[in-house]
Amino acid sequence: MSERKLIEHIDTIFTADPEGRELSDAYVLVDGNHIENVGVSPYNGPEPDRVIDGKDRVMIPGLINTHHHLYQTLFRNFKEVNNAELFTWLTELYDRWAKVDSRAIHVSTVIGAAELLLSGATTTSDHLYLFPEGQNDLFDAEVEAAREVGIRFHPTRGSMSLSKEDGGLPPKEVVQTEEEILEEYRRVIDEYHDRNEFAMTKVALAPCSPFSVTDEIMKETAGLAEEEDLALHTHLAETADETEFCLDEVGMRPVDYMKELGWLNENVWFAHVVHVNEREIEKLSDAGVGMSHCPSSNMRLGSGIAPVVKMKDTDIKVSIAVDGSASNDTSNMIKELRHALLLQRVKYGADSITPREVLRFGTIGGAMALGREDELGSIEPGKAADLVMVDLNRLEYAGGLSDPVSALLMCDTKGVDFNMVNGEVLVEDGKLRNQGLLEYIEEQNEIAAQFYS
Repeated sequence: MSERKLIEHIDTIFTADPEGRELSDAYVLVDGNHIENVGVSPYNGPEPDRVIDGKDRVMIPGLINTHHHLYQTLFRNFKEVNNAELFTWLTELYDRWAKVDSRAIHVSTVIGAAELLLSGATTTSDHLYLFPEGQNDLFDAEVEAAREVGIRFHPTRGSMSLSKEDGGLPPKEVVQTEEEILEEYRRVIDEYHDRNEFAMTKVALAPCSPFSVTDEIMKETAGLAEEEDLALHTHLAETADETEFCLDEVGMRPVDYMKELGWLNENVWFAHVVHVNEREIEKLSDAGVGMSHCPSSNMRLGSGIAPVVKMKDTDIKVSIAVDGSASNDTSNMIKELRHALLLQRVKYGADSITPREVLRFGTIGGAMALGREDELGSIEPGKAADLVMVDLNRLEYAGGLSDPVSALLMCDTKGVDFNMVNGEVLVEDGKLRNQGLLEYIEEQNEIAAQFYS
């Protein structure tokens, strides 16, 4: 029989359900890997196997990070690119990235995923498009590492086929032929894509960008995704330079180009989507696409401010993401939500967006972007037991408890105190239950040092 856990006397629950319910002095009953019941205390049901105290804690659904490059935790705060814009940043780092191996991928994935857990993420996507010659097993290494950590994982099998010699940015050592890309797509789908309810590993297909692969690969990737009923992902409209490049190369702006390639549909989610106009927002909404808003990365690289305020009441599925830890320099999901809130207000005003709207982006919005809103993203009976709690008795909240839910973003939440993924408690009292994961820190620093020179 599955273990039943009762989390009781929770100060406040932000459910993110369709009715926007918030419960006070409440409980959640977990049966195995799913939520059995949610209600107001006292709980009067059958005796649980374990009782967890939620007193003075706010509970939210587990945060869903929809865009990352976990291997980049090896390259954060890299001094040569600390003041670079995107294209310079990429060209400086690609030659170093070409030397990444399976050990580096495994260790960096553990580090990034553990950091995400501590900051409230229960699910993360990852965009791995870098495969130095003969190293297709890098994808396998990151899946193995995510399983070691215990986070729910949406790895995307990326691809690049256009090197510098072909008009792209990366060196020849990290691009692949169309045949190899398609073969590897099918391999990882067969080996890792779990179609069952509450799956811990689901695969998506994700060329690095429309300009790092050929039109043929973009179209064939979309065709395979439709055939296999998979999600599609790529970067889009991240910088103004990208728009100019697209106009010069194909005579279209990025969103129109994606439509031409068959990439505007409800199974697609794009990273960034910063430089779009109102016509393009309408086109993206009509297609029902998702987007990963990456505010810290956009600020750090000076890429601009995504028009999330203009998107939030459309049919675009807005989600939040930390992006790669070399263009953000951390994998802190709860801080990313705070940055999303504040950055939108810089451009659109203090009354343009609320903490609760951003919390929905980070929870049910992420589930919708990944096509898993029936299983993840809200605290409702029948959903996955992916639950996060934050203790209100923190220094940063002192004097700020008139609204415990908005305190999570308005005050400086540094991490979470409790994180349950698929019914398993992975963070308790603000610490990883598996303290052995911290042993990877020294190894991560040793590997990263090899890339400094």
